[in-house]
Amino acid sequence: MTLERGTIVVLGLDPTVGHERRGVRPCVVVSDPGVVADQRFPLIGIIPVTGTAGEGALYPALSPGESGLKKRSYALVDQVRSVDKRRIRRVFGPVAPDQLRAIDEGLALFLGLDSESGSAGSESAESSAQGPVGVEGSSDPDARPEDEAS
Repeated sequence: MTLERGTIVVLGLDPTVGHERRGVRPCVVVSDPGVVADQRFPLIGIIPVTGTAGEGALYPALSPGESGLKKRSYALVDQVRSVDKRRIRRVFGPVAPDQLRAIDEGLALFLGLDSESGSAGSESAESSAQGPVGVEGSSDPDARPEDEAS
């Protein structure tokens, strides 16, 4: 299954604990498409979506339209999580590029990624060139950095 970053999917998120979003709801795919397509990796990174307005960089607004969203919604960046691909119930379209950039900025803030070295999108492109996993320059996807040092 190939899903581009920014695609809206409908997932069943139960069971959950505490403040985690629950139920069947739309989510934004944030995983690298090369990783999602690789059958060795059964998980996909997602951000749940809500219709309740949020404020700040961790809750970017998403417009209805091509994405399949029916009303103005908000990405819950602070709820980012990995889920098994088997939870996907339906695939819709992509969010607008500016909305995906806002999600990436929220992820960089939430995860403490260095925004000085470039956007999350450019880092994703670099890692895709190396393949979804492994050490740069290695043909072995299971290689660890210490294996390459010798």
